[in-house]
Amino acid sequence: MSKSLPLDAAIIGAGAMGATVALHLARSGMRVALIDRGEICREASGVNAGTLTLHMTRAALVPYAMKGRELWLNAPNWLGMDVGARSAPGFSLAFTREELEMVEKRAEARAAMGAPIELVTPKRACEIDPGLNPSMIAAAFCELDGHVTAYMTGRAYRRALLATGAMIMENSPVTALDREDGLHVIRIDGGAPVRAKRLVLAGGVWLEPMLAWLGLKVPVKTLINQLVVTERMRPVMRSVVGIANGLLSLKQFENGTVLIGGGWQGNGDRVRGGVETIPKNLIGNIQLARHAIPALGETRVNRVWLGLESETADALPMIGEIPGHEEAYVIGCVHSGYTSAPYMGRLLADRILGREPEMPLFGPARLIQKDKNMELSA
Repeated sequence: MSKSLPLDAAIIGAGAMGATVALHLARSGMRVALIDRGEICREASGVNAGTLTLHMTRAALVPYAMKGRELWLNAPNWLGMDVGARSAPGFSLAFTREELEMVEKRAEARAAMGAPIELVTPKRACEIDPGLNPSMIAAAFCELDGHVTAYMTGRAYRRALLATGAMIMENSPVTALDREDGLHVIRIDGGAPVRAKRLVLAGGVWLEPMLAWLGLKVPVKTLINQLVVTERMRPVMRSVVGIANGLLSLKQFENGTVLIGGGWQGNGDRVRGGVETIPKNLIGNIQLARHAIPALGETRVNRVWLGLESETADALPMIGEIPGHEEAYVIGCVHSGYTSAPYMGRLLADRILGREPEMPLFGPARLIQKDKNMELSA
């Protein structure tokens, strides 16, 4: 691809959402560059738990998550590669009366948005998955859960994008954004600037400083989520398991390892990334997992790491046009966003291509704050 002519679109942020937008635009015939300070799908999109869940998805996002889940499961058809996506039943367990109330309210809210979630007895839950702790008092059950092997997605997106002729610019930190002659100009640290007719910001936790390049203040909270993987062991669970308070995400892969997540926090920030675990959180996470699946007492922890998750003030995504900036768009900050990522990316690509998105977007205008040190665009 020649660099002398302006690109049709430049996407900054090569996670699952940014890569999906880039892929659909490139397949439509646009000249596209996907730019990232690191490598494709190696930040949050490459180190998350890969859970495909409706239990942990905010009720308003359930219809999007259901569409995204189907896309992951059919990745060979549109992405060209199996990324380890597997369907599995899912549970949210309640062991106390307080947790039962939470399970009931969460299940009702999600069922109202179309999720096939129902309350089941401990006996029925253990019939579906004998590995569950029978001391639960109830469980919310959903047939439409599952998981993806997150680290495989980067390989799939890379191959699909290269087949379109898209430019993948990895290890290319962006330092500033300008506007010249009707084009977006992306300044690259140590490299030539990139000029494009359209701009997409898809930086996850880095969307706050990215939007600040455009003179906009949009606070984005950075969550430092802890993840644990065990040694390989015999099959001990058939489902994706959570708990009413949301502090557990548990699944066993085909190779026998068990991945334990659930949002227990570690130390770090968006600048340094995940720095270190918090010991009491690590212990609590493992104890909760063993309580839900008692057989986990047979295995040992193999590795612990930290992944970053972004969250807006109202815990809903930013997807759509950036106010006051022509042909500039943003996508990110989707709670349990990995489930929805391919669908959200497709929706934004449709908007950019002049098509009416199948479902409503989540424009960022509602989140923009005034700052005396910034001159906001109208």
